[in-house]
Amino acid sequence: MKTFKIGGIHPAENKFSAHQKIQTAPLPKQAVVMLGQNLGAPAVAVVEKGAEVKVGTLIAKAGGFVSANVHSPVSGKVAKIDEVVDASGYKRPAIIIDVEGDEWESRIDRSEDLVKDISASKEDILAKIADAGLVGLGGATFPTHIKLSPPPGKKAEVLIINAVECEPYLTSDHQLMLEKSGEILVGIRILMKAIGVTRAIVGIENNKPDAIALMQKLAQNELGIEICPLKVQYPQGGEKQLIDATIGRQVPSGALPIEVGAVVQNVGTAFAVYEAVQKNKPLIERIITITGKSIEKPSNLLARIGTPLSELIDFCGGLPEDTGKVIGGGPMMGKALLNLEVPMTKGSSGLLIMPSLEAEREKMRNCIRCAKCVNVCCMGVEPYLLMSLVENEMWTEAEAAHIMDCVECGSCSFTCPAARPLLDYVRLGKNKVGAIIRSRK
Repeated sequence: MKTFKIGGIHPAENKFSAHQKIQTAPLPKQAVVMLGQNLGAPAVAVVEKGAEVKVGTLIAKAGGFVSANVHSPVSGKVAKIDEVVDASGYKRPAIIIDVEGDEWESRIDRSEDLVKDISASKEDILAKIADAGLVGLGGATFPTHIKLSPPPGKKAEVLIINAVECEPYLTSDHQLMLEKSGEILVGIRILMKAIGVTRAIVGIENNKPDAIALMQKLAQNELGIEICPLKVQYPQGGEKQLIDATIGRQVPSGALPIEVGAVVQNVGTAFAVYEAVQKNKPLIERIITITGKSIEKPSNLLARIGTPLSELIDFCGGLPEDTGKVIGGGPMMGKALLNLEVPMTKGSSGLLIMPSLEAEREKMRNCIRCAKCVNVCCMGVEPYLLMSLVENEMWTEAEAAHIMDCVECGSCSFTCPAARPLLDYVRLGKNKVGAIIRSRK
């Protein structure tokens, strides 16, 4: 069974929301739409207080080359443009909309009909994706139209669809494949046309046999689309690990996937591409997993962007009494939230309610040089060394030790018998070293 070659772990999967059909979450009373929902520059508001908007109305334009448009996820009136606390704990600009009804822009095709024929040209596809404000829905939120436009001199050879969903607890991509497989395959063909390739590989871990079987059955009639079952191995959803697992190519240090002829897109992004190109629908909602060992109804919800996370938790039975921590994302790469009133964004793939007993960190002990963190590192770096260099503010040495290659998967912290917060220190070091590298340019 195919997998990546370096490192990796297999944490408990805890997929409690697996096979829970996608439910539509209630509309919020007030939508808080962040302007910075993508990697890169935040969008710039093009509406003012008091403006009337519909679902799909453009409310903020991309604020730079690496940026993405933002559309209203609800209909109503703009209450204010203000700074609100986001998932990072910092105040960021947002457009706050009082919800009135649910009126959609007339250009959006809301029918359930599957539109298979792709009439749009390559240029039209890229324009529609950019206009729709699409970003990578696997978590990185890189603007999709930029990723589909390789730099001069670089040529894509293969499209790789990331349907791995290796993060414990999360199941939104799995359920999306079970319910929207036809739309996903059309989305894949649109992406293939956009980057000019004749081969696409869909990587799915073999803990999703029903999704593999369904996608394989449908892909039989799709020329050039291959469904690739993969061994269950975290963090296989990382771009470089998935490329290694599916086509056996190693992306060089500091390089992008296009260096080895690959373009990687999340399966949720493929579905969003279908909706943008075939249905004229901007990215105003997405599927999010609400889960945890104590939550009453672990669920996969289709929720509007801008919905306060507290309302999604309430819809799933409310916050359990034994809650110790609420994590945006999964347990390995997600981050704890300071409060539950933060709004859902384009990058919100999951919400994990963690019980108190599991949320408590063990007391850190001295490193015993067991090298477990080195053995599991999927990027071949030495986490124990990087933590020591960061503790001592040895930034030049940290850069030389390839700290920027870390993909922040958390495998090192997960496996450390001394409970050392390796990832926390590496993240801190990456921020500092990254700033130093940028200052040289």
